[in-house]
Amino acid sequence: MWNPFFQRADYVAITPEIVVAMFGLGILLIDFLIKEKRDKYLNAVSALIGLIMAAVQLIRFWRGDLLQLPYTGFGGSVAVDSFAVYFKLIILLATALVVLLSVRYLEIEEAHFGEYYALLMFSAVGMMFMASGRDLIVLFMALEVMALCEYVLTGFLRGSRRSNEAAMKFFLLGAFSSGLLLYGMSLLYGLSGSTNLAVIAQRLADRPSPDPLSWMALITLLAGLFFKIAAVPFHQWTPDAYEGAPTSITAFISVAPKAASFAILLRILMVGLWPLREDWKVLTIGVAVATMTLGNLAAMTQTNIKRFFGYSTISHVGYLLLGLIAAADGNREGLTAIAIYLLAYTFMNLGAFAVIIVMRRQNLIGDEIDDLSGLMARAPGLAILMLIFLLSLAGIPPTAGFIGKYFIFLSLIQTEHYLLAVLGVAYAVVALYYYFRIVVAMFMKTAPESVPLAISPGIRIVLGVTLSLTLAIGIYPQPFILLAREAVRPFFS
Repeated sequence: MWNPFFQRADYVAITPEIVVAMFGLGILLIDFLIKEKRDKYLNAVSALIGLIMAAVQLIRFWRGDLLQLPYTGFGGSVAVDSFAVYFKLIILLATALVVLLSVRYLEIEEAHFGEYYALLMFSAVGMMFMASGRDLIVLFMALEVMALCEYVLTGFLRGSRRSNEAAMKFFLLGAFSSGLLLYGMSLLYGLSGSTNLAVIAQRLADRPSPDPLSWMALITLLAGLFFKIAAVPFHQWTPDAYEGAPTSITAFISVAPKAASFAILLRILMVGLWPLREDWKVLTIGVAVATMTLGNLAAMTQTNIKRFFGYSTISHVGYLLLGLIAAADGNREGLTAIAIYLLAYTFMNLGAFAVIIVMRRQNLIGDEIDDLSGLMARAPGLAILMLIFLLSLAGIPPTAGFIGKYFIFLSLIQTEHYLLAVLGVAYAVVALYYYFRIVVAMFMKTAPESVPLAISPGIRIVLGVTLSLTLAIGIYPQPFILLAREAVRPFFS
């Protein structure tokens, strides 16, 4: 008998996820049929086709061709609105760029297996459901699908002790954080009698204040979520996982899961826990300050460039949390800042990692800052590209990073968080110092060797896309600002 809660439109709403999952399964079969190593690139081609098809479907959703947005299906557990579509497109784009980065890298590592691309696709499916889930069960299952794929991909270089160690640390700490998250969700279910975020918000609003049980649910839930975004003090996995993972996977977990984790964080806080906004706002202020402080100060002392970007990521998470603080006061620009910051961060960070991957050769890992020494003399184009990406990460105009930070500081000023705005600007100056450590190595130090650097077609495409959008968002930001504002509209309608 047909379930009236699951209409045909419900399945249309999750078509992009179905497409990506089917192509992930198909890659496993294609890899089994491919016998020659030189043809393994077909796995990447299949992944790109699936991701492009899913992205086209999402664009049709945005235009209203297939669904009238916002659409809520499966009994209110999955929402397809401008917020979900925006973050899903970021996830798909980041995954596609990582697929392009991976082809040459996996050949050098002699680990060109179809399972790699399949895990990327399955991880993307989990992240897409994280962006659209409105039910605690859906959100938790989606998050765990993403996390399990991340653990395996981190340890994908089975012959590397460093990769195996990073995966084990990541898994153990991730399992602990999932326990905290699930405990918080169970408390919310006990308090509200429902796993739907809208119902939870209604029941929490009816409870007396102060309410110790609500506080306990909030604290444990935030502990689990802060682990996923690498906020202090739940950041310990980040530098180890970044250093030990294959460089292409380091690039992946630095952008796509961050966007998905912020999507789930915003869904839960801005919908389910909105009645507790004064409480989570206070907690977020402390965590944001600690995250910016540790991330910036620790990055100054790193010599391994992947650990360096690990702590750099932590500092950027601190800036993103500042936007959430402004949003707690009902400021729309705070959420707009988070949306455009995550979009900009995807391009500038993946661009920087593309340059790092070029440094990987048969006899050189290429993940130390000193490995970039003299890059201007060896490959001027790569050095200039890296300079642009680093300037964007530091928030220097006219780059995408400046637009992201500008809206963060604007939202703080509008909500009268002047001290936080001043602190954010001060740490931006600190960031400029440690990013220029890499610039000094590239432009002012002597190259350790004169071997020419080979750039694969896939990496050329990634560098072209990331450079173009890093500059486009910085020079002509208006279309991207309008997209970001439209993305966060469901929270203020």
